[in-house]
Amino acid sequence: MKTVGIIGGSGFIGSYITKKFLEEGYNVKVSVTDIKKSEKYQHLFNFDDSDNLNISALKVEDLDDLKDFVSDCEIVIHGGTPFQLDVKDAQKELFDPTVKGTENFLEAIKEYPLIEKVVFIASVAAYNTNFPLPAGGKNPHDTFSEKDTPFMSEESHPYAQAKFIANQTVEKFIKENPKLSFEIISVSPVGVMGKSLSTREDSTSTGLQFLFKNNIAPNPFVQMLYDTNAEMAVVDVADVAEAIFKVATISGLHGKNYLLSSESYPVSDLSLMLNHKSPKNNGSIIYSNGLSQRELGIKFRPVQETLNNYSK
Repeated sequence: MKTVGIIGGSGFIGSYITKKFLEEGYNVKVSVTDIKKSEKYQHLFNFDDSDNLNISALKVEDLDDLKDFVSDCEIVIHGGTPFQLDVKDAQKELFDPTVKGTENFLEAIKEYPLIEKVVFIASVAAYNTNFPLPAGGKNPHDTFSEKDTPFMSEESHPYAQAKFIANQTVEKFIKENPKLSFEIISVSPVGVMGKSLSTREDSTSTGLQFLFKNNIAPNPFVQMLYDTNAEMAVVDVADVAEAIFKVATISGLHGKNYLLSSESYPVSDLSLMLNHKSPKNNGSIIYSNGLSQRELGIKFRPVQETLNNYSK
């Protein structure tokens, strides 16, 4: 039985990844930042085969903690970077855990020959920090693929900037270490939505769906989405987990970064669908999903199905 270590494996996306690997017969290690807050990970023990689940305390800023966590893993998945829109101290809340955490993680994995696969859960921000608005020089309906030049603006949200820099850090590491004994692959999902597997109320992803459903704007960023009726690309959380399992178990993908996306709709249509109403516009694929369909075999769920699942 192989062991997979999932940093951030109790979060919105992480819970689906944990569930998938348990179902597939893996021994699963999940890291949490505070082991005392059992309400954040207790739901994982409701999954089938949870006898093969182990929870460990870990802070990605701590190199020794990281080394200990990855030392007995064949597969390591790094999804432990914070996703938040309300920010008081961007350096402390976003840049340090995202960028420094990535640097520490890369330092840690070099030492352990047992590791075969490393998967980074990046973000569409690795390709466009303006998301869900178009990248500089593009119009709202212009398509974007893995072949496009990544776009970064210092005026973008700090979360997006941090994810962009972290991805650049990974790419630099791959170039500087051409003889690694393991593969590194990234996935870059667009707006991840769907039904949560936990009852946690601190998830930004599920919280954003609640805001869209009820037309609530608690901060300027969300208000901007309403004001511009931004065209937002969405991907189902279960499809993201499936893609991560595929890149972790298919050989020969080293160095790739897959965009994960279903259709894009205006935010007003997302609100309608979250309320079980039909959208006024037809969805369109703006962020290309062709590479992930061809090489990973992912069939992305329609956005309407995803948003209906959220409020079941």
